[in-house]
Amino acid sequence: MLQFIKFGLIGGFNTLVDFGILNALMYITKIYKGNGLILLNIVSFSVAVINSYFLNKYWAFKDKSSVDREKQFVSFLAVSIVGVVINTLVLRVVSTNIDPMFGLNQQIWTNIGKLLATGVSLVWNFIGYKFFVFKK
Repeated sequence: MLQFIKFGLIGGFNTLVDFGILNALMYITKIYKGNGLILLNIVSFSVAVINSYFLNKYWAFKDKSSVDREKQFVSFLAVSIVGVVINTLVLRVVSTNIDPMFGLNQQIWTNIGKLLATGVSLVWNFIGYKFFVFKK
């Protein structure tokens, strides 16, 4: 349970990183939906995932081993690539295929889509990291 709590704290921090970068990029480019959002999301998600690797490896999963570091990082990258695809797909569908509801503007609606995308990809990433990347 403590491991999941640590994973959640790391996830919360990385979510702030992801949302912060995504919103900065949306503000700079004025892209809030459509295919242009895909690249912005990949950039923001990737920065958060790289940070996540180190925090999860050394704090949440306490993996201090140096054996097969390259293999472990490749596994982490594979899980994370699936995670970014899931995250981006959910974000793209919500922000572009569903009109903003409740009188929200497009930027807020895109952030709601990002929140949903983060929740879905969080489940995938935890399972992937726990059972494939940092397994003991």
